[in-house]
Amino acid sequence: MANVRIAVALDRRALRCVDRLVSDGTYQNRSRAIEAAILESLGRFKRRRLARECSKLDARTEKSVAEAGCREDSRRESKACR
Repeated sequence: MANVRIAVALDRRALRCVDRLVSDGTYQNRSRAIEAAILESLGRFKRRRLARECSKLDARTEKSVAEAGCREDSRRESKACR
């Protein structure tokens, strides 16, 4: 998938953290570091949302939904990250 350019405003502290990750070789450049942070944050958001919804279910249904969701999330993430 082709990348799309966007403008992002960061405070100086956040930018220093990103630059440190680039300078120590963790990421190739700022864009990669920020993209990784966004993807990680989105993944956590999805998992929290699933956990919230599952907390409304009985234990047997919760387990079934969680297992199905994890399989589906894995498929989507592997496709999206290619």
